[in-house]
Formats: sequence, C-alpha cells, structure tokens
Amino acid sequence: MTELRGLPVPEGLAGLRVDAALTRLFGVSRTTAAQLADAGDVRVEGRVRGKGDRLSAGMWLEVMLPDPVAAPVPPEPVDGLAVVYVDDEILVVDKPVGVAAHPSPGWTGPTVTGGVAAMGYVLASSGAEERHGIVHRLDAGTTGLMVLARREAAYVWLKRAFKERTVDKGYHALVQGHPDPSTGTIDAPIDRNPTHDWRFAVVAGGRPSVTHYSTIEAFPAASLLDITLETGRTHQIRVHMAALRHPCVGDAVYGADPKLAAGLGLSRQWLHAVRLGFAHPGTGAPVSFTSPYPADLAAALETLAQR
Repeated sequence: MTELRGLPVPEGLAGLRVDAALTRLFGVSRTTAAQLADAGDVRVEGRVRGKGDRLSAGMWLEVMLPDPVAAPVPPEPVDGLAVVYVDDEILVVDKPVGVAAHPSPGWTGPTVTGGVAAMGYVLASSGAEERHGIVHRLDAGTTGLMVLARREAAYVWLKRAFKERTVDKGYHALVQGHPDPSTGTIDAPIDRNPTHDWRFAVVAGGRPSVTHYSTIEAFPAASLLDITLETGRTHQIRVHMAALRHPCVGDAVYGADPKLAAGLGLSRQWLHAVRLGFAHPGTGAPVSFTSPYPADLAAALETLAQR
C-alpha cells in the first residue's frame, strides 16, 4: 500500500534537490528518496521530476510514500499500558511501572513496543529494529507519558524536536531532603560511571546535561519537585538529583535510603513523567498531555502528608 503526500516547498528549502527536500519534509532516507524519484513517484507542480532537480519556494511537491510496515517486536499485552492519544501520525501512551520502552539485552520483561503491537498499532519503521517508532524513553521503573511515531515523517519530526529542545518534558520527583536553593538548574555532564558501567554519573567530559527543578511542596523528610529537562540523557534526573545529595526516594541504585522508601510502601524510585508537550508533526499545532500519579506514588505522598 502507498499514500500520496503533498506539501508546498517552504522558503527555507528553496534551492534544494528533490531527494534532499523529500528527506527533510517527509522523513524518508536519502536513498529511499532517490529510489522514489527514480521510480517516477515524485511530482512537482503535477510533473514527474528527477532526484537531482532543484526546487523553488512555493512549489507543490508530491510523493507516493509506502505505508509503515508491521513492527518486528512480538506483540505482548501489557497490563496498565494506557493509550492517551492516537492518530495517523503519533501514539501517546501512559507507561506503567516495570515496563521498558523496547527490548534490550538482559531485559526479559514487558515493553511498550510489544504492548502497542498487541493493541494492533503499527509504528514507523525508522530506528533500530527493536525500537521502531521510539523517539524517547523512560526507565522501566519510571512511569508516565511517552510519544511514539506511527509514520516515518513523524519520527523524523519528533526526533528533531527532541534534539532541538522544543519538547516540554515535565516530571515530578519526590527527593530526599530539601534542595537548597529550592529552585535551580543543574548543569553537569553525564556519562557511564567509570567503575560501574551499568550506572551513570556526573563525569568530567561527559555529555552535556541540563536539568531545571522547582519545589512544589516540602515535607519533613522529602520534597516534591517539578522538573524539566533540556537534554535527555539516560537516568538524567536520577543522576543529577543524586549528585545534589537529594536522590529520588526509593532509588537504591543512586543512593536513596531504603528505610524511607519502605516506610512509604515504595519498591521503586518516585519519578513520574507527568507532562508532555510538542508541536504535532502532522499539523504543527501545539499539543500537550498530562498523566495522574499512579497509585503507589499517590499513596506515598498521602503518607507523607499525614506525618
């Protein structure tokens, strides 16, 4: 199956070759773009054009794009995985605890990709085979919102948005103690821990990483923070808060007090992706989504409030 897609050439792409413009506008690879042009599947102002033809602003560019292929990840129903929003371009889900974004070495538990496949959704085939459609990830122990791409152009759009830091990624985290100042920015590079390569740490020469936080509520032993990310490093919030000596409650990997977590009935880190906003890849219009706290996180806050 194929789909006819058309767009006017924006001023910023004037002068580009047809194959280069197809890559920018529709998210296909340069090789695929050239193959589509060679096959006569590309028209400009209604006429078939070659891959090397140059474009002018305002020209109507059309291409016959193949439909996404079925995901290679085996379908596996996932309890608690909820669809928040879906259309032809994107799928937004609310991920439960204990679920990884996609298969990876050493992980035998459920995955978001397997769960959405079991629901019958087809994702974009861009990216590594085991992570088709995945444009960002949450740790298995972190709950909340994820957006997945259903079409190739949406995948490229969203990856670019995350890279250019135009996505609002909002988290709530319950951390030990009381950060001082109560509102601040952590700008510290992150890389693999030099002595424990399965963990990450603030490391000189690591990848630039920036986290903004503000205190929502202070309890006697912990603080509830609103956190936004400029970058999206693995374990970024967990590493940065641990570096401040205020690890996420329940995060034993990064030095949290297990007694505090046990007293709150927590068996994982208190960290939830509560907010996600971006420009829709199909329309350019802003869209935003929110997620309520899961039962275990809400119960922990209730226990703290009663102390």
